[in-house]
Amino acid sequence: MASARIPRRTLCAAVESAAAAGWRSRWERLKSTKAGVWCRGLLSDYKEACRDVVVSAWERPLKASVYASLLGGACLCFHLKPDRPAFDARLLECSNQLGLLSPWIRSGTSDSHVQSLVKLRNEGRLRHVGLGFLSLVYRADYDPSTALYEAQCSGLSVPWRELPHRVLDVGFAGRWWVLHAKMNNYDINEEEFKNLPAHMQSTSPPSVQEVERNESLHMASWTPPPPVEETDHETVEDQQSEKQ
Repeated sequence: MASARIPRRTLCAAVESAAAAGWRSRWERLKSTKAGVWCRGLLSDYKEACRDVVVSAWERPLKASVYASLLGGACLCFHLKPDRPAFDARLLECSNQLGLLSPWIRSGTSDSHVQSLVKLRNEGRLRHVGLGFLSLVYRADYDPSTALYEAQCSGLSVPWRELPHRVLDVGFAGRWWVLHAKMNNYDINEEEFKNLPAHMQSTSPPSVQEVERNESLHMASWTPPPPVEETDHETVEDQQSEKQ
């Protein structure tokens, strides 16, 4: 039995060595091909580029920090870029906020802008396009499902040079900026104060002294009045008798 195991082990070792030699020969032939040479050159270039980046960052940490901050900011802006569902949700939220106010209270600027966007949305004329770090919402002339020749013909579509005149909102860093600006002071009706004098149409925040004075008056209003001293009834009568 022992004599039979020795030739078997020798044969297995010979087969393994032959397979390893064949694998090495095939790997050498693969590395010597054009694709292998190109891959080795590409890996070598990437290795040198990474080494140069590490060395440059070590020698100039301030410059590397600025570049890293710009790259991180660009990635963050790309990740926070709002999409079309976010615009629809924000538009409906603004419409609900204005609907809770009386027409005599809500801002005319906010109401007209939101109502125009809602009308375009209901007509299917709002379009959305993503531009890397930005998102644009613009108006179109027709709904894409409209069965009109003007709406379906690609030759009559709106050219890109007219896009700046059709942009309705810009999305950046997780916010729609035009809609946010239009909703500023949406609960103040500017038309309500247009007939007031000029000095009453604008108000300024109170100064620190006025705020402190108002707070002191408010605290003093909560202070109980001092007790009135009660005089003895006999003492009052004596004083009256002396006067007589």
